[in-house]
Amino acid sequence: MVIAEETEFDPEEMFGLYVSVGWEGYTCDVDKLCRGLANSHLVITARDESGVLLGLARTVSDDESICYVQDLLVNPRFHRQGIGRALLEHLMERYAHCRLFLLSTDHESTPEGKKNHAFYRQMGFLSYEEKQMAGFGLPRIRAPRGQTET
Repeated sequence: MVIAEETEFDPEEMFGLYVSVGWEGYTCDVDKLCRGLANSHLVITARDESGVLLGLARTVSDDESICYVQDLLVNPRFHRQGIGRALLEHLMERYAHCRLFLLSTDHESTPEGKKNHAFYRQMGFLSYEEKQMAGFGLPRIRAPRGQTET
């Protein structure tokens, strides 16, 4: 497996990876997904020796005080092979100087959340509550740029 930084993204390849994990919010507009990837602070991929995309991780960061792991995904065909761990360890080392290293995932009550929580706990992560922090989000979808909400 080869982990590398990437700055250019093939829409078909990205669509295939994000569809494989069911992230429909990203796949409804693959061009927007690729622009988001290109505008991220860092995108790393895991590929096999022949170049097949196995997984991807991307960050939003000021590269000083905070790093937020926006996406960490591995095609389910390649789960349980250490790919997600390798991607996350790469990011943890890369951003070790940042005071905050954060990510969000599905709630523990969901099928995916249960697995994700176990994985992140194995990697040493604590919940926001355990770190005496809180996370918040707006419960609505914002109108696209240039359009007003109705």
